[in-house]
Parts: sequence; C-alpha cells; structure tokens
Amino acid sequence: MTAQTDNTLKSIDSEVFNLVRSEESYQRSTIRLIASENYTSRAVLEACGTVFQNKYSEGYPGARFYQGQINCDALERLAIDRAKALFGAEHANVQPYSGSPANLAVYLAFAKPGDTILGLNLSHGGHLTHGSKASVTGKWFNAVHYNLNPDTGLLDYDEIRRLALEHRPKLLIAGHSAYPRQLDFAKFREIADESGAILFVDMAHFAGLVAGGAHANPVPFADVVTTTTHKTLRGPRGAMILCKEVHAKAIDKAVFPGLQGGPHNSTTGGIAVALKEAATPAFKEYAHAVVANAKTLAAELSAKGFKLVSGGTDNHLILIDLTNKGITGKEMAIALEAAGIVLNYNTVPGETRPAFDPSGIRLGTPSVTSRGFGVGEMKRIAEWMDAVASDAKNTDKLASIARDVATLCSGFPVPGID
Repeated sequence: MTAQTDNTLKSIDSEVFNLVRSEESYQRSTIRLIASENYTSRAVLEACGTVFQNKYSEGYPGARFYQGQINCDALERLAIDRAKALFGAEHANVQPYSGSPANLAVYLAFAKPGDTILGLNLSHGGHLTHGSKASVTGKWFNAVHYNLNPDTGLLDYDEIRRLALEHRPKLLIAGHSAYPRQLDFAKFREIADESGAILFVDMAHFAGLVAGGAHANPVPFADVVTTTTHKTLRGPRGAMILCKEVHAKAIDKAVFPGLQGGPHNSTTGGIAVALKEAATPAFKEYAHAVVANAKTLAAELSAKGFKLVSGGTDNHLILIDLTNKGITGKEMAIALEAAGIVLNYNTVPGETRPAFDPSGIRLGTPSVTSRGFGVGEMKRIAEWMDAVASDAKNTDKLASIARDVATLCSGFPVPGID
C-alpha cells in the first residue's frame, strides 16, 4: 500500500474542508459576544494540529504505561511548569479534557457520594457542575446552594457563611459561569476554615483575567482551583487543575486513572503555547482591555434601559434581565444572531421562565477584545442591541444591521485566521 501524495483536508474531505472555511467566514463577519468563547492565536492552532495527535500517553511524565514518551513527557512538563509559574501554584495537572471533567476530578479526590457540597445556584450564575440537579454532581452529592442578594444582585457572604456553618459541606465552591463581579477569595477562605470545608475555586471564566492581573488570583487562598484553558485564557479547549502540593497525589489519581485514559497530547501542546502567551506584557494589556470593554458596554447598555444584574460588571461578562424590554432571552438571542451579533440566552436570578426560553441574555468581551475592538466599538454594539430589542421582528432591519456589523468586522483581523 502506498501513501497518498495529496492527503490534505481539501482533497480528502471537501465537505469538512468547506465547513471549516464557512466557519472561518462566520467568525470573521460576526461580533462574537459569547462570554465563554475566544480566538486562539495561530501558534495555538498550529500546536493543536501536530503529530502529537498520534501519541497515546496514559500516566504522567516519567511514569507512563506506554513506551516512546520522551517528547510527550517533555511537552507535558513544559505545560505544567508554565501553569505553576503563571498562577503561582504548587502543583498543576494539565490533563483534564475539559472543565466539567476537571471539576469531577475534584469531587472524586475530596468527596464521596452523598457528601454535602455548597455552591452558587445555577440560575444565579453558577455552573451545572456546582451541584445542579441536571448534572451528575446534583445527583451524587447533597448539593446546597447559595443565591445572590435579591436587592443588589451580589453575593451575600453572610448568607454563604450561615449555610456553610449549618450544612458543614465537604466542599465549598467559589466560581461561576454568569456572575459579573469579582469574588472575595479571602472571605471564602475564612468561611471554609470556619466550616471545615475544602475551598474549591472554579475560575474557568476568569482565568485569563487572573493571568493578566485584571482579576484577583484565587490560587493563594484555595485548596484546589480548576480552569478551562480557552475562554479568557485564549488557549485550546482543555482544562487544568491547580492545587496545594499536599493534594497533588489525590488530584492526579482522580484525573488518571480515576476519570480519564491518556491525555490529548496535541491539546497539551496548545495549552503550553497559550500559557507562554499569557505570561507576556501584551497579554496583560489584553486582560485589562477585556474588563475595560465590558465596563464600557455595560454602562452604554444600562443607559439605554437594559437591566443589568448587579448593575454592571467587574470582569468580562454582563448578565441582562430583559423582562422590562418585553422580549425573552431566546427571542433576543435569535434576533441578534440575525443581526450578526452572537451571544446566548441565559437564566437570571429569580427566573420565572423555562431554562430553554429564559428571561435573560449573557454576553462577554473576550473575543471582540482579541480582535482589537475598543470603546468606540462597544458603543456601536450597544446601539445595535438597543435597536434589535425595540424591533426584533423586523427582518429587513436585522439584515441591515448585519451588513453594518460585517463592515465593521472587516476592519479588524481575526487572530489565528487572518
């Protein structure tokens, strides 16, 4: 059997090739406000498509179950060292396939089925894996939840303390997927110590802001920290677990063999590159620009009558309750997509509508900041969103906005693509 002389994607599978090209065009011509999405650099994309894809590496560097690991070991050690240095961690595991498996590894390391965990309510900005009944974490553990203060939309640390002392959770979870403010990790540490809990921080959404000095670092306060490596960190779709050295063996054992087989070595390469990029002065500027853009966009939307949960933002994301606008979150998200602006519908605190058609939307600025959008562009986005909210069924208007959006986007190159 002879090797093919032309084995490029285009020649082998034109259907997949065309979908890739179509997605490139879509990412170029739309404004991406999904708070959990971003653009990786060309270097990260290249690292994710190397011959490391051909390797299988069960185990850890120096202790694999396969031979031929000299380069895989060196690559993983490089990613580990960079993660520890960037976040000031004593130990790092870079093997989790994504954020949810990373969180499950923490539960496996520290808890048993039936143990109590305490985390932020999903409808108040928490994550499925923080004990939602829709998740295995809400089925296997006794999940208790804290809520945002109904008057301020902020975390109520006195209430968190009360619940922690009442329920004595094995794990106190600090982290979110839709909370627009910074967390007070010192207060969470105090509550964990007083209640005898392990402090588990899920910083998947704001890890890049931490790396860039635009958000407080939870690592010095937490027993264990999980994060995805995409979102604000601008890496590939993967995850990491950072922890105190005393917990290193438990965490590593939970990841492998507890939950996973061999790591995705090509993704490990992409993580290593992203961590190197995140340690640069340019990335620090980027992280601060993400927050500045979010604050500007929040202020502009608030001035146009949008009801922002907590009244604004301290990080990269904004959560909006659209009840006063007479449109549901899903209707708004669909209309905005037709107008070239992509975000997601989302539940809000005190939600009265079904999760598949809730009252709110969630948006963030990581992707647009990666393209170089600034204050002026944030103001235009707010104007377009206001126009869509007031006339969401006017297809001609939506199409006109989409053309304007594409024109604006044409002036901002796409990282990793252009």
